[in-house]
Amino acid sequence: MATRPIRVLVADDSPLFRDLLSTLIGSQPGFRVVAVAANGDDAAAQAGRHRPDVITMDLAMPDSDGFAGIARIMAEVPTPILVLTANRAERVGFKALALGALDILEKPAAAEDLGAYGAVLRHKLRLLAGVPVIRHVRGLQRTRFAGPARRARAELVVIGASLGGPHALATILKALPATFPAPLAVVQHIADGFTEGLADWLSAEGPLPVRVARDGDALQAGRVLLAPSGSHLLVEEREVRLSDGAAVETFRPSVTPLFESAARSFGPRACGVLLTGMGRDGAAGLLTLRASGATTLAQDEVTSAVYGMPRAAVELGAVDRVLPLEEFARVLEELTR
Repeated sequence: MATRPIRVLVADDSPLFRDLLSTLIGSQPGFRVVAVAANGDDAAAQAGRHRPDVITMDLAMPDSDGFAGIARIMAEVPTPILVLTANRAERVGFKALALGALDILEKPAAAEDLGAYGAVLRHKLRLLAGVPVIRHVRGLQRTRFAGPARRARAELVVIGASLGGPHALATILKALPATFPAPLAVVQHIADGFTEGLADWLSAEGPLPVRVARDGDALQAGRVLLAPSGSHLLVEEREVRLSDGAAVETFRPSVTPLFESAARSFGPRACGVLLTGMGRDGAAGLLTLRASGATTLAQDEVTSAVYGMPRAAVELGAVDRVLPLEEFARVLEELTR
């Protein structure tokens, strides 16, 4: 029996770019563009009518922009959304992720190899089409794992996230005080080239400075260091190191090397946090952290955009406590004081 093709809705105000995307998406078996839209409201209406598996969403559209479209879609007919942006350095793309879009990709440049770009685009669409997107209803009962008695004060917080992570990170960092007493090191899976924009956006969203890590950067209380594209982020006693070691779980940067380095250098003085994301990256590293005496936390299913990485860690026995997103800041403050 033939496999049903992945059904895609393309939203962009440019007829030429809509045609280009439709051609790139439909050029291989297994994909079908079921509708196109010229603005956000049109995209929401078409999503309700056609129920696509995944949506590509432009942001700068007349009358009703992509932000309005994402907000309506996530409220009315939740669907995986891939944001396409003309400038990966701008913060606006991350605002779209905060509204519920799952991933972001730069639009092709004029001289870009469209065959290669189409392969990347279809790969992302294939991944997102398999993500079950749900409305996150507040007030539902959450599953919590009662953690052990408090260990040593956490002197370092290491965080891993993937799909849905920018929103989760912003939620946590906005709620932490400017006087937060521990450094934070973060691995967020995101398309190459978008890390600088993510750091700028996170810095603007909350009181803590966020920067892309450089080799040898000092670990400073209240500063957030973000793994750069293409390098693993490792922590030592007082500083970070970048590594071009082999990819782990297909990722570089990967969450697991960060967690394992924290276990080696800090042991019980670390706190590991695994947030929303697809796959298993970080689960083995979180288990290593827990075995070293560190406190380990994972995001719950209700508040996760994708309950993949946290689920893998829970099933592995790597998690002390499972928390809803809005409780992480409070717990991190308690653990670091």
